[in-house]
Amino acid sequence: MVSLFRRELTPVQIVKRAREDRFMAREIISGVFTDFFELHGDRYAGDDQSVIGGLANLNGRPVTVIVIDKGSDINDKLAKRNGSPEPYGYRKATRLMKQAAKFGRPIITFINTPGAFPGKTAEDQGQGEAIAQSILESLKLPVPMIAIVYGEGGSGGALALATTDQVWMFQNSTYSVLSPEGFASILWKDAKRHDEAAAVMGLTPNDLLDNHIIEYIIPESRSHTRVFSLIRARLDEEIQKLANMPADKLIAQRRARFRKF
Repeated sequence: MVSLFRRELTPVQIVKRAREDRFMAREIISGVFTDFFELHGDRYAGDDQSVIGGLANLNGRPVTVIVIDKGSDINDKLAKRNGSPEPYGYRKATRLMKQAAKFGRPIITFINTPGAFPGKTAEDQGQGEAIAQSILESLKLPVPMIAIVYGEGGSGGALALATTDQVWMFQNSTYSVLSPEGFASILWKDAKRHDEAAAVMGLTPNDLLDNHIIEYIIPESRSHTRVFSLIRARLDEEIQKLANMPADKLIAQRRARFRKF
């Protein structure tokens, strides 16, 4: 579905918007769902504050909701590493997704991360393995899964929660294998050329929709209530379609979606 907007922004402008705190994690949860009940911990190492997950109702339908949170004020952002999860954040997400499959609940993820946390502590705790397990398990779950990028969707840190039946993006969000600064540093050995990198990376919602990497662009509005109402209605419609599919066909379709890339 092609979305038309009044003012087309350049890729670098969209990157800048994607990094702004336009929508907050808990605001999205309370705006789209009702009766949210948060669950904590990965049952292994700890509870990552940057990953919020739990049970909720979507128009009366029980669902599992998992959201990456960048934080609100400076202290919150430091505690959550500006939305860069540690391994126990991904393990918590995997635990909740497997629980959802056990009880037949659709899974909805909201993603806003520059990427998984690259620090020594994360590597010591198995960051790569945690991301790989999240992707692997997502390809086996027999319930509808929809991912929504509402800010930055960076690298494997985003893909860990976006291995789903459909991927949607907010109008001013990005989804890419790495940041424009990282791309420019690798390709041209000059991070200052990030504007050029953003233009050639194809990381904007329109580029990704044209390339059939995402399924839908969510128009943004100053009225967040209006945006949340749109998301709620669209989710209800698409989840119903996916829920009507036989489980084996749903899984096969999800796997085929990612094999083509």
